[in-house]
Amino acid sequence: MADPKGFLTHEREVAKTRPVEERVKDWNEVYQPGSLLPIISKQASRCMDCGIPFCHNGCPLGNLIPEWNDYAYREDWSAASERLHATNNFPEFTGRLCPAPCESACVLGINQPAVTIKNVEVSIIDKAWDKGDVTPQPPERLSGKTVAVIGSGPAGLAAAQQLTRAGHTVAVYERADRIGGLLRYGIPEFKMEKRHINRRIEQMRAEGTKFRTEVEIGRDIDAKKLRKRYDAVVIAAGATTSRDLPVPGRDLKGIHFAMEYLPLANKVQEGDLTVAPITAEGKHVVVIGGGDTGADCVGTAHRQGAASVTQLEIMPKPGEERNANQPWPTFPMLYKVTSAHEEGGERVYSVSTTRFEGDEDGNVQALHLIEVEFKDGKLEQKPGTERVIPAQLVTLAMGFTGTDQDNGLVEQFGLELDARGNIARDADFATNVPGVYVAGDAGRGQSLIVWAIAEGRSAARGVDRFLTGASALPAPIKPTDRALTV
Repeated sequence: MADPKGFLTHEREVAKTRPVEERVKDWNEVYQPGSLLPIISKQASRCMDCGIPFCHNGCPLGNLIPEWNDYAYREDWSAASERLHATNNFPEFTGRLCPAPCESACVLGINQPAVTIKNVEVSIIDKAWDKGDVTPQPPERLSGKTVAVIGSGPAGLAAAQQLTRAGHTVAVYERADRIGGLLRYGIPEFKMEKRHINRRIEQMRAEGTKFRTEVEIGRDIDAKKLRKRYDAVVIAAGATTSRDLPVPGRDLKGIHFAMEYLPLANKVQEGDLTVAPITAEGKHVVVIGGGDTGADCVGTAHRQGAASVTQLEIMPKPGEERNANQPWPTFPMLYKVTSAHEEGGERVYSVSTTRFEGDEDGNVQALHLIEVEFKDGKLEQKPGTERVIPAQLVTLAMGFTGTDQDNGLVEQFGLELDARGNIARDADFATNVPGVYVAGDAGRGQSLIVWAIAEGRSAARGVDRFLTGASALPAPIKPTDRALTV
């Protein structure tokens, strides 16, 4: 413990964001470059090095948080990076995108603001890249075994890197034109610049991982043929089937799933498009869904020059402090103001969309909604609360219902599904098909990036043991593990 009085001496201080009027004019990350390093040593000193670090339990990766906090306090960045990478393949992803359940479980958070674990994490990894401490780690010898990984999101990339380093020859198949999955096309540039993905891909290439883009297993390659070609297969295709809203007027033009809208904005930033085919410019935008994907739509609409932005959520507005039924160290449902919300727009809670209204050309023009409330555990509409709001672009960001089954992958492999529609797996992440494993949202259902990486690492151990009879790879979670919630 570097500073026994650190948490008594220093208050919580987080990364500073750029002024709203500046950042909505570009797509760069919202944080002020270099604003963390001057404060991060003091922030790391607030870690109590408690006897039982519950932050380990809050994080499914089991990150060694007190250890790298101590190194960050001492500004021993190389040692901090080594400890950080011991449990996390991609801390620059989680340090920017994870909602930090570790901070909710921080012991200091019982009666003080928690340690800024997420900010310390991203400071360590950014410093490690600057210092050249992040280098390829190719295997000393090859096993002669081959593995195909389907999907290049965080679960697929984590599994691929672990298996490559274990000595197997790994090829990652991605149906999009670039590697990264939802990291690439689902996360806006202002939340994570894609250069962070690109340099990890180069590291993985140098280690020996192969990448195959614009290849969709099930359509371009029959899944059974892929299984015959490789000694093992890891399915990390995500849960990409968007939840729909079957109300009158849903077929009007201008109503899109979030994952139809967001990737086009990212393609503009990649230089593939000059203008996004679906744009919020000059339009009244309504985002249905109050989660992180909805916030991504809000921030994207601001940067595209929307006339107005309204975000709708069917659930009640959360409180700003823990409820009694969400005690420490569980992950609480709190009112969260993201960088996108700081930039403007209206957030409306406890409302349900009843129908869409269009013009004579079939373009959406308005949205009809009604207030709702919970009665006897059921959601009921409140009579007399109907109203209409303008809507010329609507994005549906209500989550996902499972992995894509339209492309034939599930059927061709002959995979069994669980009761929730996810691909079923055993304790080793193995499916009912010998040699075929599943990691990430395809098996768990919609979840967080930190769980995806943990799944990829754990599934890699199962595959390694299948191929060699034993494995020294870590498995931080079991398929049945769940977040620390109530």
